[in-house]
Amino acid sequence: MTDFFIQSLIWIFAIYGFIEIIKVLIMNLSKINMKNTGIYIIIAVKNQEEKIEGFLRSFLFRVMYGKEEYKDSIMLVDLNSTDNSKQILEKFKKDYQLELLEWKDCKTKLED
Repeated sequence: MTDFFIQSLIWIFAIYGFIEIIKVLIMNLSKINMKNTGIYIIIAVKNQEEKIEGFLRSFLFRVMYGKEEYKDSIMLVDLNSTDNSKQILEKFKKDYQLELLEWKDCKTKLED
């Protein structure tokens, strides 16, 4: 009886794993074929060095591991911060391959 139970659990986990692999493959293929949707996520920051790191970490966690598919459209914009906000944004740019722009550059990019 326990042998049947163990084998049943193994089969259930194997089927679940197979379904997850198929789901990831389908999602990755759909991202390759996805054209620019015109949807941008712009995070504009000015003098928020105490709060921005926690916000970005929780936001990027949701984007990278959630159902949002717009990671390639995230723009970090510094609004001439006088504290360490820009250095924090540069760190996130490097770690997560995000786009860090000045406000004028962001506006120009959106108009194109």
